[in-house]
Amino acid sequence: MTHVSTTPADHLAYLTAQNRMPAASVIAVRVAVVMSKWATRRRTRLALKQLSDHQLRDVGLTPAEAYYESRRVFWRA
Repeated sequence: MTHVSTTPADHLAYLTAQNRMPAASVIAVRVAVVMSKWATRRRTRLALKQLSDHQLRDVGLTPAEAYYESRRVFWRA
């Protein structure tokens, strides 16, 4: 019985030899990532509106900074 040893370089060579994803798949993945980021921003900015002054101090924000951040649109980083 023989044992074939593979190195990490062999695994990388195998991966790079594979066909790439179709362009439509790449676009779909990028859109999904952007939508996920937007949803997270929206959710966290809505939650920021609900924090008390004490909670804002805990995260290092003033009420004015929290108000400004919570009013930003979700597509702006």
